[in-house]
Amino acid sequence: MLGDDKFEIRPMGRGFVKIGGAETDPEDIKLAQECWQAGRDAIYSGRYDLVVLDEINYTISYHMLDADEVAEALKGRPERVHVICTGRNAHAKITEIADLVTEMREVKHPYTKGILAQRGIDY
Repeated sequence: MLGDDKFEIRPMGRGFVKIGGAETDPEDIKLAQECWQAGRDAIYSGRYDLVVLDEINYTISYHMLDADEVAEALKGRPERVHVICTGRNAHAKITEIADLVTEMREVKHPYTKGILAQRGIDY
């Protein structure tokens, strides 16, 4: 088991954005920028070997973050730092610089049965 100094999770943002194709709330854009800055800082901090940028691909595809800015930061990261970018619809610039790209396909989802996202599980 890892000690607290070996593993850190930072929940950030408010959760779901652009539900049902709604316009992006400016507050969510601000929070996405803050999340990206925290992630970028973590990548370059020298404290971590692995940084997971959960759902960053969505924020890029929703134009909440600039793909060029993220790609440049990832290209310039310290060699020993591995970065995982999750979420569907990865931008071509992120896919191009990645060492590994995986696409997942939905087979079944609780939402289609009317089960709403659950805090702590889905966000």
